[in-house]
Amino acid sequence: MEHPIAGLHHVTAIAGNARRNLDFYSRVLGLRLVKKTVNFDDPGTYHFYFGDEKGSPGTILTFFPWEGIRRGVTGTGMVSSVNYAVSPASVDFWKKRLAGAGVQVTEGEKYGERQLQFQDPDGLAINLVGQVDPRQGWQTSGVPEEVALKGFHGVTLLLQRPDVTARILTGVFGYRLERSEGNQFRYRVPAIDTASVVDLEEMSAGTRGVQGAGTFHHVAFRVKNEEELMEYRQKVLDAGLQPTGKIDRDYFFSVYFREPGGVLFELATDNPGFTRDEPLEELGRHLKLPRQYEAARQHIESVLPALS
Repeated sequence: MEHPIAGLHHVTAIAGNARRNLDFYSRVLGLRLVKKTVNFDDPGTYHFYFGDEKGSPGTILTFFPWEGIRRGVTGTGMVSSVNYAVSPASVDFWKKRLAGAGVQVTEGEKYGERQLQFQDPDGLAINLVGQVDPRQGWQTSGVPEEVALKGFHGVTLLLQRPDVTARILTGVFGYRLERSEGNQFRYRVPAIDTASVVDLEEMSAGTRGVQGAGTFHHVAFRVKNEEELMEYRQKVLDAGLQPTGKIDRDYFFSVYFREPGGVLFELATDNPGFTRDEPLEELGRHLKLPRQYEAARQHIESVLPALS
């Protein structure tokens, strides 16, 4: 394939309280808030982006924190967990730190990789996977660089029929089946070594998920630029699916479509990145608004929930 998919770009989820969400991901997990903006369709709701220093593709977890929204139910046709890479030597650090923050942690192993499983305050499923990863995480006073979250290892999708989703991963995106055990199927894209894994979990008798707080909204796959984005849009069309047109999301350009298993997929570009409207050292410090909402800034700031 001339321009292979470069793994994951970002994952977006739903939270029920902005202040609590910001505290957990920036303070407890030690991620950088790289962008504080608002939902394109609901400017009275924040849109937070958490990642590494630059908000590099493959590290970005984003949230729509709708205040007081009901708790969702994770089910088939959804991302069921996001899986972060951490150094193998840091697993015990995280086990202790999460327990100290009142987070219930389950330790396990998958495909020979030690991992910690837990939920955020809304019930969103997070796994920390111990593996060698060259990326540099964001350092905070409580989370030094050597134990920091590196970025995504991958995501897990919960599906009634993994085979129909696998055809998109392999036939359109260029992923390859790496291994399988029971109802678990691991796919990896060979173009990149990080954020390269998609795990499919089969639950043939499972019920469809219900979106709300503590559930994932969509997963985005990484392409280099708008030219590649439109090449992949055509591939999705050729596969008989119905992608959107190109959408400007200020920090990347996107195309969305729902894959046959029900998960909302997005294709997102590397360009222009998060420094297009504020310098690197100030990322996340200021409320940045989509252009169409700038004239209403005073009203929007008055209705957004307090963060401190």
